[in-house]
Amino acid sequence: MPQFQRIVVLTGAGLSAESGLSTFRDKDGLWARYDYREVATPEGFARNPELVYEFYNQRRRHGLEAKPNPGHKALARLERQHPGEVLVVTQNVDGLHEAAGSQNLIHMHGQMAQALCSLCGARTPWVEDLSADLICPSCATHGGMRPDVVWFGEIPYELERIAAALQECDLFIAVGTSGNVYPAAGFVAAAREAGAHTVELNLEPSERASRFAEWVHGPASLIVPLYVDKLLGDG
Repeated sequence: MPQFQRIVVLTGAGLSAESGLSTFRDKDGLWARYDYREVATPEGFARNPELVYEFYNQRRRHGLEAKPNPGHKALARLERQHPGEVLVVTQNVDGLHEAAGSQNLIHMHGQMAQALCSLCGARTPWVEDLSADLICPSCATHGGMRPDVVWFGEIPYELERIAAALQECDLFIAVGTSGNVYPAAGFVAAAREAGAHTVELNLEPSERASRFAEWVHGPASLIVPLYVDKLLGDG
């Protein structure tokens, strides 16, 4: 296998599913049980904040109990041992990449263990339940604390940094992502245009599998460690 210098890895809910966290778009995923317009939009939050708080409080509790699986650990090992640069861009809002040891990491959809003040924009580490009566530690105002997650209709975080990394990478890997939500769905095209080799590691072919140069399908906890072994010359 060629020696790549700059690797960008995009991860999605399929990676964390093997740690027991629900995906979104599968037939048994979160959006089959909840109307995203009610719990994952600014308008839904304005209509019924208590419903939104409870939805994310449950997810936060569940996420804090989850442990990284071999796929998360393999990506952290790739970052540690690869002689070039490895950037993980995750669509997941859990903390499993950090728990596994990843450090060069972008949470493009925010983080569950963090609160955002909608009044002053301050972000605060947060592992307890959120509610409307909380006071922002930065501006001391009631009523503005919300989950620091990117809802439908909002702009994902650090898109400029991600775009720059895609322009410079020579290997792009997508792990456990459906491939049908923009802007992340366009990352493979951006990487290909920059001349990068593109790889899909997914349980089954995604809707955009044909846009990748290479595919490996199966459980992430199995195929991600095997692919990392190949990259590091151990497999």
